[in-house]
Parts: sequence; structure tokens; C-alpha cells
Amino acid sequence: MRPFQQANILEGFKSFFLQKTVLSRLMLINIVIWLICLFISVFTWLFNISDISFVTKLFAVPSDIVTLSEKPWSIFTYMFLQEQFGHLFFNMLMLYYGGKIFLQYFSQKQLFWTYIVGGLAGALFFILAFNAFPVFENMKGHAVALGASASVLSILIAAATYRPDYTLNLFLLGPVKMKWVAIVFVIIDFLSITKGNSGGHIAHLGGALWGFLYALMLKNNFDLHKLFKKRAKIRVKTVNSENYHQRPKTDEQYNAERAMNQEEIDRILEKIAKNGYASLNDKEKEFLFRQSKK
Repeated sequence: MRPFQQANILEGFKSFFLQKTVLSRLMLINIVIWLICLFISVFTWLFNISDISFVTKLFAVPSDIVTLSEKPWSIFTYMFLQEQFGHLFFNMLMLYYGGKIFLQYFSQKQLFWTYIVGGLAGALFFILAFNAFPVFENMKGHAVALGASASVLSILIAAATYRPDYTLNLFLLGPVKMKWVAIVFVIIDFLSITKGNSGGHIAHLGGALWGFLYALMLKNNFDLHKLFKKRAKIRVKTVNSENYHQRPKTDEQYNAERAMNQEEIDRILEKIAKNGYASLNDKEKEFLFRQSKK
């Protein structure tokens, strides 16, 4: 690789991680935690403390209910924890490309909550499976799950469900529709349950299920995040009675506001025409969505 190409790649990475976006922050958190675990594992090995990292013991989610009750935070922390570089690299690669596609249709906040809730769904599937199926009886006491895979697959499946005909240009395969990529991932995870890392594959399916259900809700104009947001606004209006009982707008006020809104719509549409929908920020997307409902 030529020096100027290496410089361009490094600049690209630097620019991406300096952006204050949910996607860059999620990736950065995963990478930093992996580096911390790497340093800790060296010291635990040197002192012969344990054959498994202290951090993993503390922050990976256990399948045993009693152990889980002693560290309930692990249902959140496990989704940011990777031990092997290959595991981290693949998850971050999928998160980057899946997140980029996701953000073409959804907001930064929706990406964040899909990651979190998808991870929680993965943990729930893992815990329920290891306590419900007899085949896991002997493993239940010491099995743990860790990794961002359930969260990442949730984002990927949500994007594929919302836009199934989105086309990806895959190496050696050429153009492939997003829905087929998602279906292949789910089938592979399901068939791999008996081949090893059963808990991981089951957790992946939990994350995938949430991504699928969330995208279906969004297709039907139902967003849990916006529902909570509306409830918060209603509470504010109830407390602030002065704002709640405002006088009706005059015709002049109404026309002026309408003209301003139309100018903003024209500006946003022009921006989309030049740079695409993905160039809009969260406020612009929200404004366009509100106006489309009027």
C-alpha cells in the first residue's frame, strides 16, 4: 500500500472517531474496553490469578439466575465486552456498515436504543435458553455471554426489515439485496447452535428478533422512543399552565409561521437533492417528519 493511501485511511479513521455521533462513540467504547481488558489479562496471567479475565468475570452476563442477581449490571455491560481481536474486528466492521445503512433512514437516538435494547434482548434469550432447555443443565452454573454481536445484528436486521431491497455490493458476490444478507445471518446462527458457542448464537437471535420487531413498528408509524418523548411533553404542558392555555394565533401569525415552515422545507429538500437524506441532522429529520404528518 502506498504511503499517501495509508495517510488517507488514517485521516479517514481519525475524522470518523472525532465526530460526535452515536455510531463513532459506540465503536470507540467497544475498542477502548477491549484494550483495557487486554492490559488486565496480561497482569492476571503473570500473577496466575485466573484463566479468565477479571473483567470478564465481573461484566459478562451469566446464565445462572443467582449469579445474575449478584451482578445485575452485566446485562448492560456484556454488550460492550470482547476478548478476542477477531471478535472485536468483525463486530465493529458489521456495526460500522450496518450503522451507516441504518442512519440513512433512522436517527442517532434510534441507533443508540436499537443497540441497547437489541443487546438486552440477546441477554434475555441467552438466560432463558440456558434455564429452559435440558441440554444446558450442566453448563448453566458457569456459562457467560459477552460481545456486541446481538446489538450489532439488531441494527443490521432492523435496516434490512425496513428496507429489504436495499442493495449491497459484496466482495466476490456483487450486488445482493439486504434481505438476503439478513436471512443468511439468521439461518447461520440458528443452525450453529449445536456446533459450539450455543449461548452466543442464541443471543444473536434475540438481538435479531428485536431488530425485526422494531423495524415493523416503525413501518407502522409506531416508535417507542417518540412515544416516551410525547409523554414527557404532555407532562411539561400540564405543569406549565401558562404555555398550555395560549391564545389562538391570528391569521397574520399563522401565515407567517406557515411561510417560515415552507422555507425550511424547501431548504431541507434542496439539501437532500444535493447530498442525500443521510446528510440531514436529527433536527432536520424530525422537522421533515412532523411536517409530513400535517
